[in-house]
Amino acid sequence: MRIFNQMEGFPIDIIGNYGLQYGKYNASSKTVDILRDLKFDTDRESIEKRVTMLREKYGYTEFSGDNVEYHPSGCLTFPILGTKAKQEDKLAFDLGRKKRRAIYDDVARVFDDYVVFVGGSSSFDMAPKPYNKYYALDLYCKENNLSHSEVCYVGDDYGLGGNDESVYKSDFNYLTIDNYLDFPKVVSVLL
Repeated sequence: MRIFNQMEGFPIDIIGNYGLQYGKYNASSKTVDILRDLKFDTDRESIEKRVTMLREKYGYTEFSGDNVEYHPSGCLTFPILGTKAKQEDKLAFDLGRKKRRAIYDDVARVFDDYVVFVGGSSSFDMAPKPYNKYYALDLYCKENNLSHSEVCYVGDDYGLGGNDESVYKSDFNYLTIDNYLDFPKVVSVLL
């Protein structure tokens, strides 16, 4: 519903949280009917140990707030600067994502039961396997009798660890957006 509201009620189906959530637009009520809202349990003790080990290994032991952010879906955020870090510190932490991409493979190895993404400006986001955007879009296609060739995905986070990378590297048609101001020009080929 958050995404639907952000889109000001645009009449479209919404796939959220890497496929853990799915809402189908209802034309008669002009809202979204939530058809899927999965939630997974998390082993918080194991997660805390793994995040702490990564912090110690890479020198990120000073942080503000909590060590990990737990989402009701079972997704996680490893906020390198902590859950209560100042916005300006988060924005300045890793402008080109080089710091996080340098340790991405290790974080993904340690959290091999999750799909790991280089998230936001200073964190790693994680979804329980197999949930990622490719999985979600493929499932949507199967549930709606669509072939991959009938879909065009538009994404901006397609590099190493990006949450669009799984779709970018797949057989779906993909348009890249590197600057949101270019969106009208990039999608004009579809209109």
